[in-house]
Amino acid sequence: MAGNTFGEVFKVTTFGESHGPAIGCVIDGCPPNIAISASDIQFDLDRRRPGQSKITTQRQEADQVEILSGVFEGKTTGTAIALLIRNKDQRSKDYSNNIDVYRPGHADFTFQAKYGIRDYRGGGRSSGRETACRVAAGAVAKRVLQTINTNVIAYTLSVGDIKAEKIDAAVIEKNIVRAPDLEAAEKMIALIDEARKNLDSVGGIVEARVRGCPAGLGDPVFGKLNAKLAYGLMSIGTIKGVEFGDGFAATKLRGSVNNDKFYMDGDRVRTRSNHSGGTLGGISTGEDIILRVAVKPPSSIAQSQQTVTGEGKGTTIEIKGRHDPCICPRVVPVVEAMVAITVVDSYLLQKTISDT
Repeated sequence: MAGNTFGEVFKVTTFGESHGPAIGCVIDGCPPNIAISASDIQFDLDRRRPGQSKITTQRQEADQVEILSGVFEGKTTGTAIALLIRNKDQRSKDYSNNIDVYRPGHADFTFQAKYGIRDYRGGGRSSGRETACRVAAGAVAKRVLQTINTNVIAYTLSVGDIKAEKIDAAVIEKNIVRAPDLEAAEKMIALIDEARKNLDSVGGIVEARVRGCPAGLGDPVFGKLNAKLAYGLMSIGTIKGVEFGDGFAATKLRGSVNNDKFYMDGDRVRTRSNHSGGTLGGISTGEDIILRVAVKPPSSIAQSQQTVTGEGKGTTIEIKGRHDPCICPRVVPVVEAMVAITVVDSYLLQKTISDT
């Protein structure tokens, strides 16, 4: 089955369960001679790891990455890169009351319907813990992008009805919600803390930008860059929607406004606006790729909820364990990773037909 692998040239396969001994990934197709170290990968893993602030799950995982293959003397060799992250702080007993009960908002019922068996300890492969593998692979992808002066940045644009009013990249890592607006960040943190105290959770929007992306990436008709990005981002369990550029707001504009007019900037074709979000016909324009994802409220809440058992009997459940009241701060590096992996894959695919 291909459900565990993403990409055509830069292929990422993830493995492992939330409460198993380890998780990890294998990367095929990474170019050789890319400078990479465990500390480069660890930087992004530390941004995603649990237990990093009062508004995230208090599960304590160091998420220490081990490079098993594909890197020699600080550079990629061109062969398969294997990365391993050992699980250290599982508390499977916290899930003992979930053995035969379907948790609302989770994949318990659907996994049972598909396979006839499921790992009830934290969701197994459907757990958000799997995203650590993507972040590790994304760190490698980012290093490849650096060789073409392309970078990916993401941040929490909104939590609930509180939205960042300004975008200051310098402050994103200076607040625990990873917002680009410090004043809005304080309000977001207060809202998340309120939800936590009420045994509830809250969602939000994460925005991502790709700067310095070359023009010409993406393939018609089914290989559009924005389609691949949407596919990759929607594979993150907590994401419920994706939009590019003006997105749904474009439905309120006239074509005369929504069209991005071209002009020449030296020898480069540019657009005076970027309503399209950096792609036309599914192919990158060279302008910033701008996208947003809708992040649902985390499903694991301690309130009593109605559900059913595997035998179809009605019951109630209160989710035990350590969970995030808002996943946006930890989703930010995951979104960056999936965007970086997708753009690198499209870049390497383009190189198979063009030297530009």
